[in-house]
Amino acid sequence: MPLSTQSQADDEQYVLVASLDNARNLSNLLKAITFKDHAIFSATPNGLKVTVEDSKCLQANAFIQAEIFQEFTIREDSVGFQVNLTVLLDCLNIFGGSAAPGVSTALRMCYRGYGYPLTLFLEEGGVVTVCKINTQEPEEPVDFDFCSTNVTNKVILQSESLKEAFSELDMTSEVLQITMSPSPPYFRLSTFGNSGNAHYDYPKDSDMMELFRCDKTQTNRYKMSLLKPSTKALALSCKVSVRTDSRGFLSLQYLIRNDDGQICFVEYFCCPDEEVEEEWLQSVE
Repeated sequence: MPLSTQSQADDEQYVLVASLDNARNLSNLLKAITFKDHAIFSATPNGLKVTVEDSKCLQANAFIQAEIFQEFTIREDSVGFQVNLTVLLDCLNIFGGSAAPGVSTALRMCYRGYGYPLTLFLEEGGVVTVCKINTQEPEEPVDFDFCSTNVTNKVILQSESLKEAFSELDMTSEVLQITMSPSPPYFRLSTFGNSGNAHYDYPKDSDMMELFRCDKTQTNRYKMSLLKPSTKALALSCKVSVRTDSRGFLSLQYLIRNDDGQICFVEYFCCPDEEVEEEWLQSVE
């Protein structure tokens, strides 16, 4: 493959080199977190983490482990930069992003360090295209302080069942209410839209429920506009872990298999909609 014939001397000028035989294994994951123009790339010897945020209320992270790449070389403890995600995706699909069997775009991604562009070498059918994308100094991602020790409730579902729920719930609702409880209804999704209130319940012994661990009853509401971007990750995933912590913050972890059957993860963090909760409490009083 032409991309692998670059000289070692060329590689030494880069602080990060990452190669994939199939660029779709990166572009599909990035599409799952594309809801804002810019993304923060953080590389460590363990792999690549790509973060997208929306007004300190929503954060999405895509994790691509170093083993997923055919080559992953990093010459510093950590490398970080910010790029325009829309431009990056356009470059990754420059050959049309064909899903035809036996046809794939090879990718070699190189970064020289602060102030330098992100350079992509893309090759398909013997044709090589080079793209250079301007980088910016990365902003510090919001720390949602979501740690496993504070998790009060957790369920793991087959993604199909969550897709089915979203197709039946009323998406005109401004919020999605999630109830998790050690007693019935166990795990309930509720909407309050134009066609009235709708509930979707999961029994804890459902075939679709792989894990049910709830320590206390919790009901929280989340802005539907914040959760909608996560449906892109849901569409690609085979399992989803739904967790809430003691503050009502929501973590959605999606397990995604790439074209080569390797496992990657996309995680969404969402803060509860406090305004709606306050209005709801006032209306109850």
